Amino acid sequence: MLPEPRAFTILVADDSEDAAESLAMLLEFEGHTVEVAHDGTAALAAAERLRPQVVVLDIGMPGLSGYEVATRLRGTDWGRDVLIVAATGWGHDDDRRRALEAGFDRHLTKPMDATAFAASLGEWVDEAARRTDR
Repeated sequence: MLPEPRAFTILVADDSEDAAESLAMLLEFEGHTVEVAHDGTAALAAAERLRPQVVVLDIGMPGLSGYEVATRLRGTDWGRDVLIVAATGWGHDDDRRRALEAGFDRHLTKPMDATAFAASLGEWVDEAARRTDR
């Protein structure tokens, strides 16, 4: 028997409105509560207000980069256990290293498989909640 799907509060931040809205629609269809931001400053403000369980960040956003947003989220008491996923066109090894250093849990290169992403959320959120080194 398959486990019951869980619903999460998710923030999707991407300066590509089409990419952000498409992912948000898929996640909402899966039963999640989703808010969208289109720049780093708005993403940080939305995250502070929402306190989401999952944050999906593009790295190359105006205002604050995804790296900066992830670092600031990790600096908050509530942000240590949030699942932070990079969804970006930047896929070189150095980009992945910088993402991990900034506090991202996962680094996905666009175009990403949104269905596989949605299917993996529960497992990834559980992994983030088990962290003890942050």
